[in-house]
Amino acid sequence: MNDATFRPATEGKGLAKSPGALAGLKVIDLTRVLGGPYCTMILSDHGADVIKVEPPQGDEVRDWGPPFHDDDASYFIGINRNKRAIALDIGKPEGRSVLMRLLEGADILIENFKPGSMEKWGIGYDTLSERFPRLIHCRISGFGADGPLGGLPGYDAILQAMTGLMSVNGDATTGPMRMGTAIVDMGTGLYSAIGILMALHERERSGRGQYLDMTLYDCGMALLHPQAANYFLNGKRPAGTGNPHPNLVPYDKFPTKTCDIFIASGNNGQFRKLAEIIGRPELADDPRFADNGKRNVNRAALTEVLAAAFAEHDGNELSLKLIRNGVPAGPVLPVDEATSAPHTAHREMVTELDWYRGLGSPIKLRRTPGGTRRPPPKFAQDGTDVLAQHGYSSDEIAVLQRDGIVLTERRR
Repeated sequence: MNDATFRPATEGKGLAKSPGALAGLKVIDLTRVLGGPYCTMILSDHGADVIKVEPPQGDEVRDWGPPFHDDDASYFIGINRNKRAIALDIGKPEGRSVLMRLLEGADILIENFKPGSMEKWGIGYDTLSERFPRLIHCRISGFGADGPLGGLPGYDAILQAMTGLMSVNGDATTGPMRMGTAIVDMGTGLYSAIGILMALHERERSGRGQYLDMTLYDCGMALLHPQAANYFLNGKRPAGTGNPHPNLVPYDKFPTKTCDIFIASGNNGQFRKLAEIIGRPELADDPRFADNGKRNVNRAALTEVLAAAFAEHDGNELSLKLIRNGVPAGPVLPVDEATSAPHTAHREMVTELDWYRGLGSPIKLRRTPGGTRRPPPKFAQDGTDVLAQHGYSSDEIAVLQRDGIVLTERRR
């Protein structure tokens, strides 16, 4: 997908209006599940030509439903738009030969095989870099190839547990809890996209690609803020505090007459304004609540007073009045209300094209805006076109399909 072939769709929401900042980049995507596909969707949203190469069985998250659309689960649909799909058995030498053809002219290879798999097949980075010196090879794994846990598989919930993230979620009544979103997988996808863009920038100077060793373990650890920073300074083991912030008060969820709201007051000025708006200006002059340190020590007393005051208000009206007056606050919305909110529509954070509906790109570039270009692909949807683009004749394609090297249907 490049400047010459870009044709913007005219009906839908959150659609790409330009070829994109990454137009002209070619990405061979061998990843499955979440971290890698999330990374490559970010790249494809902004114009990179992502060729999704699935194994004969397909990306397993095609089955992670319900709900489904045309046999593909929402889990797959949510992270695979704007990509072209081909199915290839690279466990066979003939499949690896096809992969090498696809890599001609590619800028990025991203894969999440178990460390050592690509090397076992004779297509590890050291080998690939000799033939494709400008290639950026990003590997996503659980723990990396070496070290005490090297080579072990990684799963989001397990890494939440092992990196401490689970221990700081929940509270004393629940104990450690998994975060409801796959924060480690998605964080790894984000960090991988950042790393790839760094490598592309460096390649402009050196003319050489490089290898990115991205792990769920490292990325999960990197997300442990401010709990790790607190521990490094005071030596105390952080614990789950639930909704309240371990450092700031008031920073919590409160019920009102109509809905729950969240307050995140970070300084004395905000606290004074909060007290005025809820009709309790004397709280700002109470010596127990004079600054954040004292408010933290007297957290329970302040929370009791605020909860009683908030209970008298309409939550939506109050939170809007607070934030418009400089006090961070907002209603606690369920997903259906959040995705249908007027500001969500204004920011084009729900995108639609034909049957497809998903979350829009949060990266808003003025001159080269990204967005939705095509719905997520069906299994092997673009195999024939991709192979033809890479010089295969119709007879050669037929042989590859006959021999099970290139698949047209999932192998169950």
